[in-house]
Order: sequence, then C-alpha cells, then structure tokens
Amino acid sequence: MAKVWLVGAGPGDPDLITVKGLKAIKEADVILYDRLIGAELLEYAKPEAELIFCGKLPDHHHLQQETINYLLVKHAKQGKNVVRLKGGDPFVFGRGGEEAVFLAEHGVPFEIIPGITSGIAAPAYAGIPVTHRDHSASFAIVTGHRREGENEELKWSALANGIDTIAIYMGVKNLPYIQEKLMTHGKSPQTPAALIHWGTTKEQRTVTGTLGTIGDVARKEGITNPSMIIIGEVVQMREKIQWFNEWDARTALAAGADQ
Repeated sequence: MAKVWLVGAGPGDPDLITVKGLKAIKEADVILYDRLIGAELLEYAKPEAELIFCGKLPDHHHLQQETINYLLVKHAKQGKNVVRLKGGDPFVFGRGGEEAVFLAEHGVPFEIIPGITSGIAAPAYAGIPVTHRDHSASFAIVTGHRREGENEELKWSALANGIDTIAIYMGVKNLPYIQEKLMTHGKSPQTPAALIHWGTTKEQRTVTGTLGTIGDVARKEGITNPSMIIIGEVVQMREKIQWFNEWDARTALAAGADQ
C-alpha cells in the first residue's frame, strides 16, 4: 500500500504552494484536484500521472465527497501514491478532516501538508493585514454558509462583539444575511469592509465599503464568488499599503486578448 498526501495548494497564485506540497505533486501517481487550485501546478505532475477533477461549484459537485473518499482509498490500496490537492489549506473549510478520518478508518497511511489559506492571503494581496497593533488583536475565519443551530445567535454575538477582524469564506450569496446578523448583534454599520474577488491571482479585484454598505457595493460592482469578505478596522490600511496592482493585471489580460 502506498500513501495519500492531503496537500494545500494555497490561495490561487501557484507560486504560493509550499516546497513540500510541490514535491508531493511531482511524486504522485494519482492527483485528485479541486476547482480553485492554480492550474499551473498540475504541469509539475509526472506525464503518466492520472489527474482526476473533483471541483465543486455552488449547488453542484462534480464528484460527491463519498466518491472522493472511495477513490483515495482505492488508489492507495492499489499501491499508488495519491495527492488530494485542495485549494488553500486542507483543514480550513476544505473537508480535509473528513478525508483524513476516512483514510484512518480504512488503514491507509496519509500525511497532511498545510497550505496558505485565502483568509490571510487574499487580504494580504489587497493591502489589508488581518492583525495590526493599533487596529486588530483578534482574527476569526468563518464560513459564509453556516449551518443553523440552537447556538447560532450566540455565535453571531461573539463574532460581532469579541472579534476585531472577521474573514468570511464563501459568503457573497449570503452577504445581506451576514450584514443583518452582525449589525443586529452590535457591530457598527460604519465598520470598514472589503470584498476580494479571486485573491492572489491575475483576476484579483478588491472593492471596499462599510458593513452597512458592502452588500450594495457587491451588487453594483458585480462581485461574485470566489471572494473573501473582510470586516474590521484593518480594511482602512489598504489606502496606505496596497501593493498588488490589480488594474495593471486586468489591463495586461485585456491587452493579451486583443492581440
């Protein structure tokens, strides 16, 4: 029996994968990869490696999670080295924990290779530090499609009142609900907010507003997923330390298309 590596591919820019993650890709016999990875990473695979797309779109999964779990075990027990290549970090909203449990239950050796998650990388590329000595001493990462439960209101209250910077994944569709919950539980409507679309890639686009206005900004600007939502005073730092030139990136792409 061979081994399974659960590899974090990073936030989108292929250069942000770890050295160890890239080594695993090069050694893999089978790679099961997600939609949001940097596609260039697959070019490092062996020519004979089998590539299996496992991408997920909202309300549509190319492969169900149960099938992915089965394939990981199947190929490893056939003596193949397997990489499960996941966007960001395997354990940050990536179902890596579920896959690791399944592998353990079936006696398959595995290793976790962490990756840079979008919750810190996208704001960094947008010139927004998630912590700052003057503005933020706490930072939380939250899924934007939370499961409802009996403690849901307590969780929103804790986020609104106890966390300086909130990074919300997969939340554009539910942005009005997120705004309403945070403001209802005491977060000021004037709190700076940002949306970062396709963070760390050439398609990156950042728009800003406040907690009270960011939903209207998203609709006006046509911002969709994949996007990170950042809420907190640190968003105002973008005015001073924005370094990634999004406009030039988009212009370069447009110029290339015209040639």
